[in-house]
Amino acid sequence: MIDLINVEKEFILPHVKEGGVAVDFTMGNGHDTLWLSLHVGELGKVYAFDIQKQALENTAALLERENAPKNYTLIRASHHLVKEYVNEKICVGMFNLGYLPGGDKNITTLRDTTLAAVFAALDILDNGGALLIAVYPGHAEGALEGDLIKEKLSALNRKEFCVSSFRIINSPASPFFFLVEKK
Repeated sequence: MIDLINVEKEFILPHVKEGGVAVDFTMGNGHDTLWLSLHVGELGKVYAFDIQKQALENTAALLERENAPKNYTLIRASHHLVKEYVNEKICVGMFNLGYLPGGDKNITTLRDTTLAAVFAALDILDNGGALLIAVYPGHAEGALEGDLIKEKLSALNRKEFCVSSFRIINSPASPFFFLVEKK
């Protein structure tokens, strides 16, 4: 069986640059933040966003426990505000939409702010960079979020962006992801 998390990282890895700038748009428990921190290295930077205090605490504890390079900034704010915090081009951005694993399932990412965050990310994405957007359609907002993102990404200029989708088609409630590569 395919492990979505491993597949995602294989798709995004060629875009991660040593010394580059990366953004974890949905910090959660910090696993993507840690992965990005290790891959951009000591000279890189990682910005990680979440609105929940618990996400920042969980992520800080994970980064400390794993001795991550001190190349990260944890930000308690909505991901759609990324351009207020990040003033440089990024090589990669990662979104894991939905809710905080182990947290309150009533607090989820929302399609309007997620869409704003995706388009802000496209604005700061460097040439050759990529965004990975993991969608969790198993709850009502997640399904709507995925549909809206697909609609808007489908309209991007293909001379500027290559947009791919990966989905397990015989399991419609399973997570899926979009990969947006800037040419």
